[in-house]
Amino acid sequence: MAFTLTNFRPIGFETAPAALHVGDDGRLAASAPAGAATVDCRGSYLSSGWCDLHVHVWHGGTDISVRAAEAGRGTGVTAMADAGSAGEATFHGLREYVIQPAAETVRAFLNIGSIGLVACNRVPELIDMRSIDVDRTLAAIERNRDVICGVKVRASGVIVGAWGITPAKIAKRVAEIAGLPLMVHVGEPPPLIEEVFDILTEGDIVTHCFNGKKAGSIADTEALWQHAIRLVGEGVRMDIGHGAASFDFGVARKALERGLKPWSISTDLHLHNIEGPVHDLATTVAKLLAVGLPLEECIPAITRRPRSVLGLATGIETGAKADFTLFDVVDAAIDATDAMGNHLRLDRMIEPRSTVIGASLQEAARRT
Repeated sequence: MAFTLTNFRPIGFETAPAALHVGDDGRLAASAPAGAATVDCRGSYLSSGWCDLHVHVWHGGTDISVRAAEAGRGTGVTAMADAGSAGEATFHGLREYVIQPAAETVRAFLNIGSIGLVACNRVPELIDMRSIDVDRTLAAIERNRDVICGVKVRASGVIVGAWGITPAKIAKRVAEIAGLPLMVHVGEPPPLIEEVFDILTEGDIVTHCFNGKKAGSIADTEALWQHAIRLVGEGVRMDIGHGAASFDFGVARKALERGLKPWSISTDLHLHNIEGPVHDLATTVAKLLAVGLPLEECIPAITRRPRSVLGLATGIETGAKADFTLFDVVDAAIDATDAMGNHLRLDRMIEPRSTVIGASLQEAARRT
């Protein structure tokens, strides 16, 4: 169905026309196609389609994953990256049953552990050296270059035990060989967070960057603050990855006060946090607003930057596939919690209204 979007406020674009025309083929047209419907956006913001860089959507392949649709366009998200739900032994299922049929664009970080998160934490994917098969992992990457956007490793004690930093080092080497970024989950030691920081280079991603876990947070010492700030200057990317245990209001507020801003805002959405404290990407963005990140800096963190990791464009030039999120920012009085159980009043809320993917326009809303 061809349509023309009017009466919107563009955000996150250098320039934008007063109206956007979408043809029957789902691509942007220079003028309204014959018979195109007019869609009044009622003054809502229009951005590139929201992109969640850290979700778990291998539903049925792991015991924690939600369905892609639960993380997707119904809540304003048009693109997402599954962050390590599948390893080389299970990736073919994630591709066939989730990535290919999804209405949204789904890409994936391949877990360095062969079994991925099939029984998350109950059967850790990195017990010992038998958990990683470098040759098979590289072969899986080569077979799936079109949908694998990086390598994922969970570098925290509950996963690696006495193996410490070694799995992260192997994951980094595999990522280097494959020419892909490494996404590393940081948390309780071992390894210590500075050990993880020491192996990262430009383009790598630290997820759970503002966690509040003692001995696993950048807030632990002044030296760690300075190390994190230095890494950002070197091109390492800090990702929120809220999750059920990995986002702390106080750490986030202090980081922003020190000029340490997240490169991307993501949810780490899964079955153990979808009913709270995470809920959805819109609520997560509202939390960053509440601790001091301006809206104009929140939007690139859920559009242009994470979309670049997935290989997705953000332009609005003629011929580009239509991929947008429409949303409002409204006054609110909502009691929100972080992953540590701390409370914060949200005076402004992000309210997704609809998404455009190709020639499909669909309503959206927060989960709560």
